[in-house]
Amino acid sequence: MQIYIYFLLTSLFLIFSQFSYSQNTNNQQIKKVVIDAGHGGKDPGAIGKDAYEKDICLSIALKLGYYIETYLEDVEVIYTRKTDEFIELHKRADIANENDADLFISIHVNSTKGHSAYGTSTYVMGLHKSDENMEVAATENSVILKELNYEQKYSGIDPSSPETYIILNLYQNAYLDQSLLLAEEIQNQFETRAGRKNGGVRQAGLLVLWKTTMPSVLIETGFISNRNEEKFLNSTYGQEIIASAIFRAFRDYKNKIEKEKEK
Repeated sequence: MQIYIYFLLTSLFLIFSQFSYSQNTNNQQIKKVVIDAGHGGKDPGAIGKDAYEKDICLSIALKLGYYIETYLEDVEVIYTRKTDEFIELHKRADIANENDADLFISIHVNSTKGHSAYGTSTYVMGLHKSDENMEVAATENSVILKELNYEQKYSGIDPSSPETYIILNLYQNAYLDQSLLLAEEIQNQFETRAGRKNGGVRQAGLLVLWKTTMPSVLIETGFISNRNEEKFLNSTYGQEIIASAIFRAFRDYKNKIEKEKEK
């Protein structure tokens, strides 16, 4: 019964969010972006030989924010965290929603059991189309287990349940096209300007994107489980390259959206 109630509530949410979104995009300007550095504090994220995911994510997030603030003065940057602190997943979406953000960008680092995987991928909210996508979602969503009283905060949400991901998928459908556009811009910049392997644009049920009422993406900037990529991601040079690629993608996305609305 609980699952059907969730379907009903989610469907109603989708109807209202699509109406609201169509109203807001009539004269859309990209003026406010939330940058989310994944993990933090007691949650280190993926662990490499020399680095933690949480530290790499924060460094890239701060550099990305600096580029936006410096070169796009009409855009306000809001961070979910600027220090090594633990922010619950649902609060990250709350920060974006409460500030009426136009875009949500969550930065992460990937990891696998092997050491050969490498490259970047950008995720939008959607149904898993492969076991690999499911694995990424399960890893990122497992963070809720570190939260106090997570059963109450995420009532009805089971990271291991397929029904959960159908529900989560509905929340972001209203923003899917623009989320995909940004994701494609990011992957293009990673490949053509940053020289990184393009792992493609993917869809998965990610709790950090759940309930964000704006286009949202989660970026896997590389594999900390790959020794070479860990060294690159843990270096100032590598972080600057990754951050500048995301900045250029954001800039191009902003220009496309705003020009489209001028027609």
